[in-house]
Amino acid sequence: MQFKILATSALVATMIAGCASQEKPDDMAAQKAPEPAPAKAAPAKPKLQMGATDSMLANTCAGCHGTNGNSHGPSAPTIAGLEADYLLETMQAYKSGNRSGTIMGRIVKGYTDGELEQIANFYSKQSFQGWTQAAVGPKAKQGQMLHEDFCEKCHEDGGTSIEDVPLAGQWMPYVEWTTADYLNGMNHPEKDMKKAMDKLAKAHPELSNATVAHSLSHFYGSRSADGYKRVPGRLK
Repeated sequence: MQFKILATSALVATMIAGCASQEKPDDMAAQKAPEPAPAKAAPAKPKLQMGATDSMLANTCAGCHGTNGNSHGPSAPTIAGLEADYLLETMQAYKSGNRSGTIMGRIVKGYTDGELEQIANFYSKQSFQGWTQAAVGPKAKQGQMLHEDFCEKCHEDGGTSIEDVPLAGQWMPYVEWTTADYLNGMNHPEKDMKKAMDKLAKAHPELSNATVAHSLSHFYGSRSADGYKRVPGRLK
């Protein structure tokens, strides 16, 4: 009796093993394959200055150019009230490397052209506040002569015209350093300015670039900063 039971058990086990061996490999793989992990969504990119207003963008410049663009330091110019087109072109020149600066070239690279346009529009609507400074008479007199002969055509009314990038009332150190940069070829002047500088150099070979820049800065520093008023436009 025991022999029959053992034989029957062995037969059943053999049949089970035979059925298992006949399963298709694909069916077995399908049964054993783990469920794929759900794909992780890519992290959203941070929104930096998207949607910032003109004033929000312009306020980032106040550390150097002062509240509303009126500088309180000798190394940075007052930019309040300047033409929007001029401001935009200047910032783009810094961005492209056509204009040299201590830090401006690095700063403007962080803004899109649209954001630079917003900044230009903001400052063009502010009121220019110039500074009357202690200029030395003889140097200012020489600077006046140079201005009248070579600069008045573009910077009218002794450099006080707000329509022509005012020089009177700008900080004297800034005017001197920037003028020297132009004369020494560190910046790329506009066509009319280049002609004026070449004409000046030819007429006064006895004057060094440093002397010219110094004399002009004293003349513009001695000029009254009153009366800078206009209704600024906006870039279209």
